Amino acid sequence: MPQIARQGGKVARVKNPDAPRIPGGLRAAEMPRDDFEDDAIVKGLLFDGEHLIGRDVEALEVDGCAFENLRFTGTRLVRSQISDSRIVTCDFAEVSAQDVSFIRCTVTGSRMTGSSWKAGTFRDVTFENCTIAPAMFRNTKLYAVAFIDCRMSGADFQFAEMHNVRYVNCDLTGGQFGNVKMGTVRFENSTLLDVGGVSFFKGATVQGPGSMELALSLAREVGINFE
Repeated sequence: MPQIARQGGKVARVKNPDAPRIPGGLRAAEMPRDDFEDDAIVKGLLFDGEHLIGRDVEALEVDGCAFENLRFTGTRLVRSQISDSRIVTCDFAEVSAQDVSFIRCTVTGSRMTGSSWKAGTFRDVTFENCTIAPAMFRNTKLYAVAFIDCRMSGADFQFAEMHNVRYVNCDLTGGQFGNVKMGTVRFENSTLLDVGGVSFFKGATVQGPGSMELALSLAREVGINFE
């Protein structure tokens, strides 16, 4: 059963994500010179207002970059890594990612509707004011990840592994958590209506109104009817 945090009670501490180490003096990206391609190494660039729609890329390495106002719509990424980067107001709708890692990144004000991030790794990543409704994170590993003020209804975390993960003021209505492995995970003032896989929340801490919503979801899973 999940822990329900109460005033004066013991509260589990969650490690905050490390900030990205972005170098100063980023060079403005130039197309097609700096486009995403198989086996490309992209470092120290500022992508602003460019579009990377419908790319099909494997073994891409991105390091120390900033992405602002970009559309990645419909792009496919396989066995790639994005590290020490800042992503602001970008569109990842319908992106298909397989075995993709995000390391020390911030994602702000961005849209991930209909995207799929299977069997990847998110380490030291902060998502803030993002629309992630719905998105799929099946079989994904999340270490030191914070979701803050995000719309995440219907997000699918089945078979994911979570350690030091925080959900703060997020709408997780209808989220799926079946077969999740939870380490230190906190849900703070988040909406947890009709969540699936509640029996896998063992060890999690729930603070705020979501605690009652989670209890109702658990009752429904075990077949309890209320009249």
